[in-house]
Amino acid sequence: MNEKVKSGSRNVAIVGPYLSGKTTLLESLLFVTGAISRKGSVKDGNTVGDSSQEARDRQMSVEVSSASTEYNDTRFTFIDCPGSVEFAQETYNALIGVDAAIVVCEPINDRVLTLAPLFKFLDDWEIPHLVFVNKMDRANIHVLETLHALKAVSSRPLVAHQYPIMAGEQLIGFIDLVTEQAYHYHSGAPADPVPFPEELKEEEHIARAEMLEALANFDDHLLEELLEDIEPPQEEILKDLKMELGADLVVPVFFGVAEQDYGVRPLLEALVREAPEPETTAERRLSKQKDGATIAQVLKTYYTPQGGKLSLVRVWQGKLTDGIVLNGVRAGGIYRLMGQQLQQVNTAEAGEIVALSRMEGIKTGDTVSNNAAKELPKTGQLEPVYALAIIPEKRNDEVKLSGAITKLLEEDPSLAWEQHGDTHEVILWGQGEIHLQVALDRLRRKYNLPMTTHLPQIPYKETIRKPASSVHGRYKHQSGGHGQFGDVYLDIKPLGRGEGFNFKETIVGGVVPKQYIPGVEMGVREFLAHGPLGFPVVDVAVTLTNGSYHTVDSSEQAFKQAARVAMQTGITQCQPTLLEPILRVQVTTPSEFTSKVMQLVTGRRGQILGYEAIHDWQGWDSITAYLPQAEMHNFIVELRSQTLGVGSFHWEFDHLQEVPDKLAEKILTTNGGNGGNGNSK
Repeated sequence: MNEKVKSGSRNVAIVGPYLSGKTTLLESLLFVTGAISRKGSVKDGNTVGDSSQEARDRQMSVEVSSASTEYNDTRFTFIDCPGSVEFAQETYNALIGVDAAIVVCEPINDRVLTLAPLFKFLDDWEIPHLVFVNKMDRANIHVLETLHALKAVSSRPLVAHQYPIMAGEQLIGFIDLVTEQAYHYHSGAPADPVPFPEELKEEEHIARAEMLEALANFDDHLLEELLEDIEPPQEEILKDLKMELGADLVVPVFFGVAEQDYGVRPLLEALVREAPEPETTAERRLSKQKDGATIAQVLKTYYTPQGGKLSLVRVWQGKLTDGIVLNGVRAGGIYRLMGQQLQQVNTAEAGEIVALSRMEGIKTGDTVSNNAAKELPKTGQLEPVYALAIIPEKRNDEVKLSGAITKLLEEDPSLAWEQHGDTHEVILWGQGEIHLQVALDRLRRKYNLPMTTHLPQIPYKETIRKPASSVHGRYKHQSGGHGQFGDVYLDIKPLGRGEGFNFKETIVGGVVPKQYIPGVEMGVREFLAHGPLGFPVVDVAVTLTNGSYHTVDSSEQAFKQAARVAMQTGITQCQPTLLEPILRVQVTTPSEFTSKVMQLVTGRRGQILGYEAIHDWQGWDSITAYLPQAEMHNFIVELRSQTLGVGSFHWEFDHLQEVPDKLAEKILTTNGGNGGNGNSK
């Protein structure tokens, strides 16, 4: 790439739903700007974006890809972001470091709703964005219907920047609504100006009037001109577009066919002309930072076979130089990325997005500085909603697993893992089935750690329904020399749900010496760890009431065994019953799907606690419910299926609840009565 100083730069994210054509648009942007001489395709697996093996195997983006190019003396860094909701964390982490975003969508009204969460994130973070309606060669609805559908899911006013010229179902050109000049597209070449198509005059006039009225809401002078029927100068319109776009007040809309490069050059020209410069974005993001400090933020972490750890950073202030020390860590090198290709550079100025190598201990979202800068805001962590228990195929690989997963989580912060305390399983959490399969592929390819998986076991518990009094337990063992003798009487009774375990003693006259009482409690606790149904016993009170001892043969160990004998005898008299974990779940869904979601919840033994409209998100509801953990495994899959992929939920453990008798029988039969903690699904 030419290293001469450019007159400007732009960092632009390409975002949008799965299959909308984002990677194809990136390929077209790089091709028309001369960064690549030949376009690749997602199908052939040779695009600059989607360059990882996991992406090519699935023909979909699974992580952000960065690529730089130049156009009209402006350096562009494009960040191609995944469209699948399962990889939304990647997109959100990258978006906070760009100057603008291109939202790519298809002209299919039924799929427009999938843009709603993305629009909300962009508006919450006040990130300027444009819409590129792709695949216009497949449009089967009128352009005004598409605009109307888009406006319904955006809190910011959408304004058409162009009006498409169609020949049947084919896009052949456009009318620039600022200049009112018409253009015809040509494959592999810029569009040519052509005479204005008179048959579109009325429709174009309506679209242009709507654009000007939207801009006039933020410009009193323009409003006066419109009220007085004065034609505003083109320079004034462009100035308003730049100001309103830069402040995330309006969303310009463009149309095209990225596969044929149609609409790509006008989009680039609008980005040069109207998207905010990096300095403007930095002024909005930085506040009261130290003068003279170099400040950057990590947008993405990669572990590459060739270069090791790479941290993709946005330079907000100052300058990165070779060997700079940030947060006490010396950067190993500075690189521009073109997909998986690295180009080493000596410096990176404020406003650039580059990769730093070997930034050990630095994570995605971190603010890095050479002068203790204030931490910049970072995106929230998406909560895990899907889990698999994982086991290395080779037993000897267990020692390597922790280190590999740590690196995996650095690359993808929306993953999580735990060693479950009750089931002793290693559980990998993520955003969906594909998300976890990609993570498992990386473990196999990058770290030579193939895994077997199964559904996580449900951490059932058991409790008792009735008390038992004066349960006798005696342990007597003689094997030559000193023997073992312990003798206890226990009262066992149920406690209220959630009260746990309580042990006390009411010994009178020293019938059980004080030094042996801790052994009794230890024996009770050990027994309760694996009750008669095979699960930990909870919400039980045990009282040591009586007993006897031998001056020679008694010991703490003997009384521990005596307590176990008493518990084994007594607990079966107390009507043991199975408990399951109940989660409190808060589901977020478009209002039109609320009734379906409630049916989904109740169909999984859920209890609806209530629902209400979300006050800062028009047209969306929040449903609160109790759901058994045993019913949660595929809940996110069905929820997304019912809500065009946009439904989500937050969950937390709430309480334990008795399992219905018939279901309890099934669970115990499935587990062979030996406490396998199995999943009831």
